[in-house]
Amino acid sequence: MESDTAVRRIKPPGTRYAAHDNSEIRECCEDNGYKGDPKRKPEVSLYLLREGLTACLVSVFILVLWGLVHLSLQQLVIGKPTGEFNAARARQHLEQITSVGPRPVGSQENEVLTVAYLLEQIESIRAKTAAGPHQLTVDVQHPTGSFSIDFLGGFTSFYDHVTNIAVRLEPKGGSQHLMLANCHFDTVANSPGASDDAVSCAVMLEVLHSLANHSTPFHHGVIFLFNGAEENILQASHGFITQHPWAKNVRAFINLEAAGVGGKEVVFQTGPENPWLVQAYVHAAKHPFASVVGQEVFQSGVIPSDTDFRIYRDFGNIPGIDLAFIENGFIYHTKYDTADRILSGSIQRAGDNILAVLKHLLMSEKLADSSEYRHGNMVFFDVLGVVVVAYPARVGTILNYMVATAAFLYLAKKASLPGNGGGRYVRDLTYATGVAVLSWFVTLVSVLIVALIVTLLGRSMFWYTHFYASICLYGAAATGKMILIHTLAKNLYYGGVRLVELGDLYFDVSLLLWGCSLVWLTQQGLCSAYVPMLMVAFPLTTKLLLAKEFKHRGASLMYSLLYLLGLALPYVHFMFLIWVVFEIFTPIMGRSGTEIPPEVVMACLVTLATIFLSSFFLHFIYLVRSTKWILAGLGSVFIIMLVLVSTGVFFPYSGSPDAPRPKRVFLQHTTRTFHNLQGQVESRDSGLWINSFDFTGMQHVTPHVPEINDNFRTRCQEDRPFCGFPWFLPVKFLSRKNWYLPAPEVSPASPVEFSLLSREDTAWGTVKMTFTVKGPSHMSLYLMPHRGAMLSAWSFGDGTPQFDLNGEYFIFYSHGLNAPTWTFWFEIQPPREPDPDGPKGMISVAISSHYFFGEDKRTAQLEKILRRFPTWAFPSSWVSTYDMYRY
Repeated sequence: MESDTAVRRIKPPGTRYAAHDNSEIRECCEDNGYKGDPKRKPEVSLYLLREGLTACLVSVFILVLWGLVHLSLQQLVIGKPTGEFNAARARQHLEQITSVGPRPVGSQENEVLTVAYLLEQIESIRAKTAAGPHQLTVDVQHPTGSFSIDFLGGFTSFYDHVTNIAVRLEPKGGSQHLMLANCHFDTVANSPGASDDAVSCAVMLEVLHSLANHSTPFHHGVIFLFNGAEENILQASHGFITQHPWAKNVRAFINLEAAGVGGKEVVFQTGPENPWLVQAYVHAAKHPFASVVGQEVFQSGVIPSDTDFRIYRDFGNIPGIDLAFIENGFIYHTKYDTADRILSGSIQRAGDNILAVLKHLLMSEKLADSSEYRHGNMVFFDVLGVVVVAYPARVGTILNYMVATAAFLYLAKKASLPGNGGGRYVRDLTYATGVAVLSWFVTLVSVLIVALIVTLLGRSMFWYTHFYASICLYGAAATGKMILIHTLAKNLYYGGVRLVELGDLYFDVSLLLWGCSLVWLTQQGLCSAYVPMLMVAFPLTTKLLLAKEFKHRGASLMYSLLYLLGLALPYVHFMFLIWVVFEIFTPIMGRSGTEIPPEVVMACLVTLATIFLSSFFLHFIYLVRSTKWILAGLGSVFIIMLVLVSTGVFFPYSGSPDAPRPKRVFLQHTTRTFHNLQGQVESRDSGLWINSFDFTGMQHVTPHVPEINDNFRTRCQEDRPFCGFPWFLPVKFLSRKNWYLPAPEVSPASPVEFSLLSREDTAWGTVKMTFTVKGPSHMSLYLMPHRGAMLSAWSFGDGTPQFDLNGEYFIFYSHGLNAPTWTFWFEIQPPREPDPDGPKGMISVAISSHYFFGEDKRTAQLEKILRRFPTWAFPSSWVSTYDMYRY
């Protein structure tokens, strides 16, 4: 804080103050940026901020709030456990389920061993609680079905004999209204799946044990669905909700999922509508953790993931609550997702919450007639995991408009003051808003240029293991650029205006911009509008309360401390949302494919976070006499970090057992066979097909495995379905950097058998073709009609071909044990004229088989190359085949 004083002209006419006629005051006035007539009399002594003190205040404020956010995240359980949920017993279930290793659909581990363990535990619970007021019924379902889904660009799914274990707990007199609690026990290949999703099934077993032992009968029943085919893109949940006889009595559901490993489970989806479900969670949850912002971000599609919530919502037309673990997504779907990485506190809090919410709902009258309470959405968010704030969206709309109106009235009153005649204030506010927006734009462009430089230097994802390095590089660049632009504006554009007036003006700019965003988000019907509402209401209230202090003393120490205190609540919540964004998107960059430049994403996220956080600190830039040392410090941090990043000090990946940050690589030892129109083998080859699932490709792997280089990069063969390679899912648009190393043929013990069963011309001018396929538990079917031809009908989904992916169709197939031969058909309208430049015939059909478990999964060539991968890589490998036919 400046020990001397500055001089400011007070605008309202007729008000006079005694001038401080001494050289010290005049000197400070000149430093204040005012160079007008020194004989003007309406002057008053006002404080300005010292540069060092300002930097310290803001830095401490940010660091303290960031520390509070992290402290709240580490506080997994609030208070002492009641003893109703036994986390130790749940952990034993978790360790038993994961002890069998990966559990892909169709494997003995998934279909036999895990099912046997779950049934054994369920039977034990039933036997011990048979004398109680509830009855427990178990049904093992093996559904077969098909549906289309607009995930990953859109594709169609077909499943056969997958496994569901449904456990119905209800009063002995029966129940007409049921809750549904869902988890899945299957995993992706090569991951033990402790967090995704064995821990949820372990929690559900223990919740079932607790509810079954409840001495008082519940009003309603509950189904615990242990679903055995979620990783196959939500197949088992579809089989239950569309085919099981109990499904028609389900009124609402709770889904337990994971996008990370451990930590707190967050409510990130609710509804659709049915605000009573959110109210139930708010009322009953012991350790609340929820955000409507997460719901709207997730449902926007920017996160490449989906859960069973979608199936129950879209195919069952029932409302629900979706919970997921989101921390440490770096090891999600990897070999590191083990039981020992999940803290007992995570298990305890999840169990406490699920048990409490289910008990509340099973006694709720609203469950019996949920349609009566269906309409409307809820605004909900928690404050540091201590309390959840929730209110109807319609109340939020009224509240938002009231806060926005108060902000605009505040600005209008300032514009109407006598000293602001002729629209001077409005003009000044408009110009200042332009300066602020320009500073944001220039800052974003500047930081993106830095990100481009980092990318061109080959240092992408340096922050993947060293997160705060990105803050030091991009954050310092963004903060420094904004301060520089406003400092230039202060010294050059505002050379004759006193700094305290500018500080006041730029507070109004921030208020105006947040107010406009509040109105816009509210008009869009987004519940997330509560965020700008908080960012308007608290600063405005703080400013009004401190108006007298600021008017008579300027930026005094007292004013600065109280101002920051007033910002604390909205800022701590906003910083929590920033943590969520980085916690989700930083790991996602490690599995988002080779086409999305991660530096651009990270630079944008850091810059936007900096812009939002700095909004109500802008006026500090104008209340400080100088920023040269702040700029020098930020510039030094930026230059040092740029040098360190450029020289490769920060390696992207880590194989540390304590905090692994693995690079994800997919390897398939495959044999490809291409048939011509006459059914003869046109060409055949075999090799190791390698996919990198992040932007760096194989840049860091090549020094360890030199043969994986650009000489073996693949090129898409457009005349072959899905480029002629065995894509397990339709993600070729995400990963276009692939390598194909020659290798011997694969010879699985159960090779795929594919044949054309029949071909007939229909009366309506199409050709109906029926096929049979016998193969492993995971296969992908690709259909590529040739130019002029068109698929008109097929045996999948609702019978209408859906999701034409640039002229191709993707059908994902999986089966459990004892599945029959897969038979399917389609009808195609032949082209009127053959395409002279395209392949012969009317359609290319390809089938790829994927061997995810057992002896067929391994080959000597795969084992040999896997041993050469560095410890910081996670190469997920299996055997596959690809067979193409033309008709």
